[in-house]
Amino acid sequence: MTEIKKVGILGSGIMGSGLAEVVARAELEVIVRSRTQAGADAVLQKVDSGLARHVAKGRLTEDERQAILGRISVTDHLGQLADCDLVIESVVEDLEVKRALFGELEQIVKPEGILATNTSTLPVVELAMMTQRPDKVCGIHFFNPAPAMSLVEVIRPLTASNDTIEAATAFASACGKDPVLVEDRAGFIVNALLFPYLNNAVRMYEAGTASMDSIDTAMMGGCNFPMGPFALLDLVGLDTSVSILDALYTEFRDPNYAAVPLLRRMVAAGHLGRKTKQGFRSY
Repeated sequence: MTEIKKVGILGSGIMGSGLAEVVARAELEVIVRSRTQAGADAVLQKVDSGLARHVAKGRLTEDERQAILGRISVTDHLGQLADCDLVIESVVEDLEVKRALFGELEQIVKPEGILATNTSTLPVVELAMMTQRPDKVCGIHFFNPAPAMSLVEVIRPLTASNDTIEAATAFASACGKDPVLVEDRAGFIVNALLFPYLNNAVRMYEAGTASMDSIDTAMMGGCNFPMGPFALLDLVGLDTSVSILDALYTEFRDPNYAAVPLLRRMVAAGHLGRKTKQGFRSY
């Protein structure tokens, strides 16, 4: 089984910085690549700010904070990932973008390196077939925020070897997470169950059954969910939610996966949730 000591991360958004912290906390070397040096530097700033809050609350010592930061490096050059044992792609949720990126990684990362995607719903096998090492490609889906969420879905495409899946599962466990193994089907476990629920909550609101506040309150009080469906949609992002629903509908053709018109209109209007300060609610 591949021993993972150095991990490359592609993407400098919230998930990229979260993954960097998780991996560095596991005492592994991590290098984060962004398209720009400014974006790469911002990753270190995000991680540092988060760790500083933990130090202030007594959850981490200053020495531990410095040690974690010391295991993280950043770059804007893809070639710096050449000697990584594992590379995790966490860029925009667009299949063609990811396919092109895996084609590049195939030419750069050492032949024995594992290439993984953090996609939440797209077909992993299509990324594997962009490489000459489809047996070494899998999904390792962390949830946002990565430092706080315990679950990791390890996705096995048809092409992945047992060694690759075992190495990915061991890596997730070494990061202090709870890995679950799932076959390469759109939405995997969580999103395949979650997004019909979110979609139907919007459908219920459109039909006038209840207000947004009533639906959110009912699901928190009746099902003990930490937040209601509209609060969660705003947190995930309405554009991301529509993309996930579209991928699910393309694969399964189930009407529950067909994004309701209101979601598409809100995306067209740029009302994407918390990240634009306007979604189902204002922020």
